Amino acid sequence: MHGKFLTGAACALAMGLTTPALADDRSPNADERAALEQVLRSNGFESWEEIELDDGRWEVDDARMADGREYDLHIDPQSMQIVSRDSD
Repeated sequence: MHGKFLTGAACALAMGLTTPALADDRSPNADERAALEQVLRSNGFESWEEIELDDGRWEVDDARMADGREYDLHIDPQSMQIVSRDSD
């Protein structure tokens, strides 16, 4: 019985430790980054800060246009279209 408890506790602990990995907060892989950068450049952005997948959308912080305007963007991962643009 004692062994079963430890096994159950170990499983619960392991599941607790892996839960954050199941969330979608992550950086893009190389292929995703290349596609995202193409979207950004084709929409007139010259530079940007962090890009991460959060709540099912790509978030781009401080995307800068040639005239210096900055935006925080959300990009739909399926269509690769900018779905929101908030002035910084």
